[in-house]
Amino acid sequence: MNVLERIRTLRLERGWTEYQLSEKSGLTQSTISAWFRTKTLPTIPSLEKICSAFNISLSQFFLEKEDEQTVITEKEKKLFNYFNRLSLQQQESLIKFLESL
Repeated sequence: MNVLERIRTLRLERGWTEYQLSEKSGLTQSTISAWFRTKTLPTIPSLEKICSAFNISLSQFFLEKEDEQTVITEKEKKLFNYFNRLSLQQQESLIKFLESL
């Protein structure tokens, strides 16, 4: 799945500009524009804000088809729980580490 295309599609389906998405998500327009300009993926906390603006869950965001069910394994739940206990700085460090693999 192309995360940036999914954000663009959801935004356009609602008839929103990048500015409107920034207003609804609490992110700056420059942040959102930079993702598309530099082809950079948003962090999980930023993606959560985007999903909140669209009034969908993260799992709904990643569904390939509307009627598809998302199943999260026990290992994935454990990973999410550990991730959510980290500070924002620790989350960023972990993401950078994982991207370097």
